This record gives sequence, C-alpha cells and structure tokens, in this order.
Amino acid sequence: MELNKYIEHTLLKQDATQEEVQKLLDEAGKYNFLGVCVNPCNVSFARRYLNDIGAKGVKVVTVIAFPLGQSTTEVKILETIDAIKNGADEIDMVINDGKLKDGDYNYIIDEISKIKSACQGHSLKVIIETDLLTKEEIKTACELCIKGGADFVKTSTGFVKNGVGAKIEDVRLMYETVKDAGLQVKASGGIRDKEMALKMIEAGAVRLGTSSGVKISVSD
Repeated sequence: MELNKYIEHTLLKQDATQEEVQKLLDEAGKYNFLGVCVNPCNVSFARRYLNDIGAKGVKVVTVIAFPLGQSTTEVKILETIDAIKNGADEIDMVINDGKLKDGDYNYIIDEISKIKSACQGHSLKVIIETDLLTKEEIKTACELCIKGGADFVKTSTGFVKNGVGAKIEDVRLMYETVKDAGLQVKASGGIRDKEMALKMIEAGAVRLGTSSGVKISVSD
C-alpha cells in the first residue's frame, strides 16, 4: 500500500515559522505525499514553493475557522474565497458544534452549502470535532454534511484539550454514515505511526491528516 498517497502532511501550530513550513513542503515533495495542510497565511507560499521544487501534484489544503469553528458564516465564506484565490486546492472547514448541540441543523446545512459554493469547485472537508460529540451527534453531523453538499467529513482539529483525535470506531461510524452518499472520510488527530494509519484506512478513511507523515511512510 502506498501510504504516502493517503497523507496530508500537516503543520497547523500557531507558532509555525516559515523555515518549518518550508521543511514540511520539502518533505512532501520528497515523499510525494498527496497533500500538505497549512494555515491560511501560508497557502500562497506553499503553492509557489511546491511549484518551484517540481511538486505541483502535491495538493495545498488549508483550514477555515480553525480550530473553534465559531466564526460567522460570512467570515468563513471570506476566508474560503481568499484561500482559493491564494492557491488552496482543498478547504477543511470547522463545523459550529454549538449549533449542532442546539439542534440548529438548518444553520449547519446552510453554512456548509454556502462554503461549498465559495469553494468554486474545490473539495470541501467538514471537521466535526468528534472529541466533543456523542456517537449520535457524530452520525447527525455526518448526515448534515451530506445535506449541505460537503465532499468529506473529517474527525478533528487535533486542538481539543485532552482530546484523543481520530478514533477507529468514530471513523468507522462516519464511513458507514456517508458512504452511500458518496462522501469520503479524513481521519486527523493523533495518527503518529504506521499501525494506526493502517487501522484508520481499514475503518474507511481515504485521507490521513498527520504531522508524522515521514515517520509513517518510512517505517517498516
């Protein structure tokens, strides 16, 4: 299995320097990862740098309303438009989990739909932050992503205090909920070795968001 083709090599910490971002991009080019996931301020640099090193096939993914998801829909739309203009290939948007828990499902469907439209044909992944949700809420969130027209559901930001991140049972539940609708699953958060990566893929994930891409790819 070519694990590199599942990996979105990720650097989203708030104090990431340009030197660290460049290292991430060099590694993505060297190991031919499917993509990189960087904060919006690094999208333009990432796109130019990957082109310059001959890694044009590496997708540039960025995050919207990260990590809380509590921006207004209008701000999320503006962030999305700006990210696409700067060269983002895919958008990972954080859902408003407060609205989910309130049962304001129309708000979430409407927001996802508007963000998808702002993506201008590019893929939209919706981060539902599984660490904060019950199993029933995870299923409901996935169903709302279907109705809103998302392309992927994603487990987590990796920024929840004391959170686990991606869990095998949650990835399986997400996959079973969305598979017939044609959506795919991205597992992210806490995937640090090849064993865990393989388990996530077996559970239904087709994308792995991880800062341990090199370790996973080169391990026996």
